[in-house]
Amino acid sequence: MLAIQKKMTNTFYALLSLPATAVGFCLSTQVAALSWILSTKYELQIEDVALVWLAGPLSGIIAQPIVGIMSDRSWFLGGRRKPFIIIGGLLGAAMLLALPQMGLITEYTGLSIFSVAIMVSLLLDMNVNVTMNPARAIIADVTKPGAERTKGYSRMQLVSGSFGVGAYFISVSFGNIFLIYLAAVVVLLFSVVPVLFVKEPRILQAQIMDQPIQETKSSVFESVKILLPLYGFAAFAVFIIVNHLLLGGRLSFWQSDMMYACLIATLLIGIWIFIRARRQSTDKLEFQKILLAHAFTWLGIQSMFIMSFFYVKENMIPGMDTGKALANQFSSFFSGAKASNESTAGNVLSLGFLFLNLMGALLPALILEPLSLRIGKVKVYRSAIACMCAGYFFLYIAGSQELNFYLGMIICGIGWSAAISIVFAIMTEKVNARKMGLYMGIFNFSVVLPAMMTPGMAGIIEDSGDSSTLFLIIFCSLLASLLCWMTVKNDKVKIL
Repeated sequence: MLAIQKKMTNTFYALLSLPATAVGFCLSTQVAALSWILSTKYELQIEDVALVWLAGPLSGIIAQPIVGIMSDRSWFLGGRRKPFIIIGGLLGAAMLLALPQMGLITEYTGLSIFSVAIMVSLLLDMNVNVTMNPARAIIADVTKPGAERTKGYSRMQLVSGSFGVGAYFISVSFGNIFLIYLAAVVVLLFSVVPVLFVKEPRILQAQIMDQPIQETKSSVFESVKILLPLYGFAAFAVFIIVNHLLLGGRLSFWQSDMMYACLIATLLIGIWIFIRARRQSTDKLEFQKILLAHAFTWLGIQSMFIMSFFYVKENMIPGMDTGKALANQFSSFFSGAKASNESTAGNVLSLGFLFLNLMGALLPALILEPLSLRIGKVKVYRSAIACMCAGYFFLYIAGSQELNFYLGMIICGIGWSAAISIVFAIMTEKVNARKMGLYMGIFNFSVVLPAMMTPGMAGIIEDSGDSSTLFLIIFCSLLASLLCWMTVKNDKVKIL
């Protein structure tokens, strides 16, 4: 074991953060480039783009629980998590290199660009889904619950978020194609190299601290029971898979009604869980409440990732003097090239996401972590989600102006900073430490199942004829998340 790990120095926390940074940089590259390249280069429509993005949730549903269970039970190459981080990094780098070559792949295979886009996106997301949970679980494995673990996840987000800011800066300054090739190098290096210097414990921190751990076997039935709050999202996911992947969209006229029915069912199940928890609170019920709350958060966030490019393209660009656009001036200053009308939407979006990720990088370590120690992680998280709600509502009423768009993204960045850092510190203290990989996989269902709702969201926005409806829907989703978080039990705070 390196001395920096024994002493838990800031250098070690930074090293420990790099695998998660690789995942975050890959995701930032996807957000900046995937919708842009599919819309501008291959002229896919919003619902087709949303379907391509479904590859990620589909691979997550399959891969993450399996990888979580396997990483809990395996020991290979000196660790539980290391082999999966390395494999995911190799796969991700390869698929990033394939992303700009989809046209060439189409020519050689004879497949449609839509089919090739789904295939490349699916394999690219396998990197995220194979690597994400082990990259986060390894932090819980080598840190103690409480302040040390909160610091681990906040430092993770500081490093990962900083590189995320860098990804959008590169996108605006040098273009998405350059970003994609650079991302392939970053993902490969950050996945493979750091884990060679981190020693995973065979005996977990919970055992070292003599915490009682229930000796139970992981089972599919156990996981299915825990996922009860997400059954409504799962039902819609099944409908989307059957309709679009098996029936060619023949049931699309039922899509909106089915989505509303599934959301209502989800809310009713959530109310039942809240009532049970008021009668007798348990860690299982608290975990289920967190699942539901995080699902509504991610329903909004994923919709923003996929469809905000179309909002910028349709609501902002037509009335904009592109020569005076701040994003284009920013881009021209660093690249020396004059931005075209086609690239302006991508520049505006990337600069907006740069501001979002800047908040995500700075706030966890500088503000959220110290506040969590003083007033508790759950209270801090609620406040961050409330800010995100306000940010999305502001974007709905005023986001069509470029500066207002950036301001709204900055406000939303407060919630984003918490949703990718503190929530893991909250969640990991509610579950069995010996099954951390499994529970990370289960928790990821609160991300991937809501993401399966995005074709339904895209249909509603397209039917409305106004892409600003996107931010109204996201606001409602984040408001539902905030109400759910209000029922989550506060963590105990030590008096300083």
